This record gives sequence, structure tokens and C-alpha cells, in this order.
Amino acid sequence: MNDLMSLGIHRLWKDHFVRSLNPGSPPLPTSTSPQSRTPHQRQPLTMLDIAGGTGDIAFRLLDHATHINNDHDSKVIVSDINPSMLAEGRKRSLSTPYANSPRLEWLEANAEILPASIAPKSVDLYTVAFGIRNFTHPALALREAYRVLKPGGVFACLEFSHIPPKNAAYQLFNGVYKRWSFGAIPLIGQLVAADRDSYQYLVESIERFPGQKEFRDMVREAGFMVPGMSGEGEGGWEDLMGGVAAVHKGVKPLE
Repeated sequence: MNDLMSLGIHRLWKDHFVRSLNPGSPPLPTSTSPQSRTPHQRQPLTMLDIAGGTGDIAFRLLDHATHINNDHDSKVIVSDINPSMLAEGRKRSLSTPYANSPRLEWLEANAEILPASIAPKSVDLYTVAFGIRNFTHPALALREAYRVLKPGGVFACLEFSHIPPKNAAYQLFNGVYKRWSFGAIPLIGQLVAADRDSYQYLVESIERFPGQKEFRDMVREAGFMVPGMSGEGEGGWEDLMGGVAAVHKGVKPLE
């Protein structure tokens, strides 16, 4: 479905999303004392990928940590409410170096009420990509993200969004995109998957999802600091393709 909604570009957006987070634990500073010198010590990160059953984001996070930051210890917990999605992710993991590795865990859970196994202040990075618009109560999921993140931890969300009216350069594209979304995609769903209703829900869920400013304010109301937000209340997110999708981030304040 993401292929249809983004014309396949969602893969590039996911790559960009993960690069912008630069996951991986840097080495701790080396002591100047020869007696206590322990180079390359790290504190492994715990990353929680919500609604990530297929593993698309988790595998990217681990690849980046391993190959860019030379971090072979940080781990990802992949959480999804749908067991069939988790099964698909486990299947896909078999073609990665992380299958049956302690660096990759799978968890069937509701993002709005995370289980006790995800303890308060235990997560360094919380990600959700193309999932939060399907939550019944996104605000509850945001509060849960805040609860389980460590002080200084990062909430990061990649989601379909809205091209703002003032973005004149993209308005023609927006009109074409809307006609594609509401006209072609449900029809394709009917012809290819015999499931028009699911594809109709997909485009309607994007239309109903809060705009960038409203969602940014929801992140703030959950308790997060929002990077990039001006004193005049502008900004605080990154538009992709003029607003077809957007990246939102929040940092849990230090205690």
C-alpha cells in the first residue's frame, strides 16, 4: 500500500529518516590515564520500532548502527499489534545478519498500552513509520512513547501528511496526487486485491490525520521538546516532497 501511496518513494523516505537519526552508540571518551584507558567502550542503545512488523525500519536502524557507526551491540525491539506482520518481519529477517540475534527482538503489543516488558525510561530511540495514523488514540501512544523513553531519548515519526496551501509550487502536484489517491488507488485495490475497502480506508486515513502543525503540537503536549521550532511557533518538522510526508521528532527533557 505504501508503494501505491508514494509511487515507491517511501523507500527513499525511510532511508532518509534513518540517516537523519544516525542510530548507533558512539564510543565513550578514552580516559587519559594509562591505568584506566579503555578505548572503544560503548553503552549500547535500545531502540523501539512501533508498528514496524515487517522490519523495514528495524533492519535499516541496525544496518546504519553497524556499518556507519561501527556499533555491533545496540538492539531494536520491533513491536506491532498484528501478529501476521510480525511473522512477515521474522521471515524477512532470515535474509539479514540479525536473524536469531540478541540485537533484534519481536513484540506483539498495542502502542497505546505498552507491556511491562518495556520498562519506563528504558528506551533510547522510539520510531514509528507510516503507522501512527492508524492508531485509535495517537495521543495515548505519544504519552506511552514519553513514558518509556529515557531522559534525552528521541521520539521520531515518519508519516504521510498534507501539502500546505501556501506551498504554491506543489499545489498542482497536490491536485494530481489527490485525484490519484481517491480515484485510482481504491480501484487498483479492487482489481488487484479484490479489496477496495482497505485501499479506500488507506487514503481516507491520510486525509484525516492531523496536519504538520497540529501533530507537532500533539508531540509537545505529550511532554517532548521539538527541535527546529521557532520562538514564533513555526516549524518543528521536516516536509518530504512538499508535505506528502513529514518527519516529526521530539526529545524527552533531561531530569
